[in-house]
Amino acid sequence: MKKLAGLACLLAVMGCAATPEARVRTRLMDAGLSRPMAGCMAERLVDRLSMQQLRRLGSLAKLGERDIGSMTIDRFRNHIRALGDPEILAVVTQVGLGCAIAG
Repeated sequence: MKKLAGLACLLAVMGCAATPEARVRTRLMDAGLSRPMAGCMAERLVDRLSMQQLRRLGSLAKLGERDIGSMTIDRFRNHIRALGDPEILAVVTQVGLGCAIAG
């Protein structure tokens, strides 16, 4: 029984220790991006944006409630621009294009 309790405790701690990249990937998927695209972008975004900028970008996860597939690039870019941080806009645009080209 002690081993089972110890394993449960370890799993709980591991769950709390999600990396910033994993959290960003999850938020991007919540916003409607595919797993491969979200993974590619998350890897690059965590290297180029601060934690505060990543949190602000994470607020866009609510876009997943809409049909993001029918959203134009201009409209998506407007949502990012509305965050009020030109660096986020530039980095997301560059990273998104790079990941789309990389396939």
